[in-house]
Amino acid sequence: MELTFGVTLAVLGAALAHAAWNAMVKSSRDVLLDMTIVILGAGAAAAPWLFLVEPPAPASWPYLAATVAIHVGYYVALVGAYRAGDLSHGYPIMRGVAPLIVALCALAWLGEATKPAIWTGVLLICGGVLSVGLAGFHWRESRVSTGWALLNAVIIAAYTLVDAAGVRISGSPEGYVLWMFVLDGLPFPLIVLALRGRQFIEYGRRYWLRGLTGGVLSAAAYGVALWAMTRAPVAAIAALRETSVIFAALIGAYILKEGHPKRRLAGAAAVVAGVIALKI
Repeated sequence: MELTFGVTLAVLGAALAHAAWNAMVKSSRDVLLDMTIVILGAGAAAAPWLFLVEPPAPASWPYLAATVAIHVGYYVALVGAYRAGDLSHGYPIMRGVAPLIVALCALAWLGEATKPAIWTGVLLICGGVLSVGLAGFHWRESRVSTGWALLNAVIIAAYTLVDAAGVRISGSPEGYVLWMFVLDGLPFPLIVLALRGRQFIEYGRRYWLRGLTGGVLSAAAYGVALWAMTRAPVAAIAALRETSVIFAALIGAYILKEGHPKRRLAGAAAVVAGVIALKI
């Protein structure tokens, strides 16, 4: 499988959508409740389309069950990282370490050897992403958010590999993605409902449109990435979608006023160089 120009553009668009919904959650009044209504919004956006596509093959359902379970950990770690630190610190670390883990595990998990050009692109992208996240890093102030972000990088790599295998044997990438978001919209919101019942319900009534918007962005971002993994090497897609960090860095520096724009843009330049290397 080769990484084509059309697939590259699609994944870059998904990267922008991913950065946008993460910025929405980070800038919210309550990170936990906002994360939860986005999850519900993604499930609600996906549900009407379920019966318009072929369902995924039975062999892929264990992967769907596994990814839904893994995503609960992802949401917990994401909330922890955003409560403890800046978007432009936690987000790049999460997204920068995960593709390295995916590239290292792709051969054992998927039988997919990573080519030297792709390794070059992956390393440039991950290096640039991490330099964005470490701009202005202070251990005493940032250790908690860094710990959550590193934990989430491992979780992101885990669900990426599970979904890459699941979507490839599903026989229906669209069906796999839709069912994943519908099923994913149940466990974490139920946990939050049990913990913060009335407050969660009132928050949802007030900000349901925000949740639906974020949910659509979330579903589109990951759906496109999974579709791309059926047409190009997983390591390349996993790295390419982390160009979302460029958008997150710009949002963090200029909209959320998190500082260090020059260092973060220098890291973004390395990400662009990595994207070029992927295409060579």
